[in-house]
Amino acid sequence: MHIVIMGCGRVGSTLAHILEDKGHSVAIIDQSPEAFRRLRGGFRGRRVTGVGFDRDVLQEAGIEHASAFVAVSSGDNSNIISARVARETFGVENVVARIYDPRRAEVYQRLGIPTVATVRWTADQILRRLLPDGAMPLWRDPNGEVILAELGIDPSWVGTKVTTFEEAVRTRVAFLSRMGESIVPDAETVIQDGDIVHVMARSDDLERLSKAAARRPEGDFR
Repeated sequence: MHIVIMGCGRVGSTLAHILEDKGHSVAIIDQSPEAFRRLRGGFRGRRVTGVGFDRDVLQEAGIEHASAFVAVSSGDNSNIISARVARETFGVENVVARIYDPRRAEVYQRLGIPTVATVRWTADQILRRLLPDGAMPLWRDPNGEVILAELGIDPSWVGTKVTTFEEAVRTRVAFLSRMGESIVPDAETVIQDGDIVHVMARSDDLERLSKAAARRPEGDFR
């Protein structure tokens, strides 16, 4: 598939290299020709100088046959305008925009434009490492009502079947992270030491889930 990236900073150039290594064709746009120096010498994709919301620039980058568009420049406005042009003018369905202001990110999520709120994401990741207990939202639906959260669980849950955990805590386990791999649990899956539990839940239920997972009820729940 062909992917157009706007912004040849550290994120954009890294994405370009990863996508090319995976066999995709890539075009990368930046206002500064100097930015393309971040690309490795063997980069085979297109380098297009200009702004990512200019139609001629986008066409030069191959937007008309692109399967995806990514806006990761340093400007929120440029990123969101470019993403909207890619989607609304050229019909690219798979668009993602990096947004530094989390309040703006929520607005554009509701408009159906997926965003990565850089500041909020970074803060969440730092907090997750500083305060490992509790629950950390990893994804929210556009309306902010449903979340995917990483749930901190008490070690006493180790050895408990996931189905039993779900019944006791009243939640749905989406998957487990175990030794760097993701596992979709079945009826016989048991929580092991070191597992990270990811749940799907309503956002207003997060505090209750954190408290419920932090203490295993008395009795035989295995």
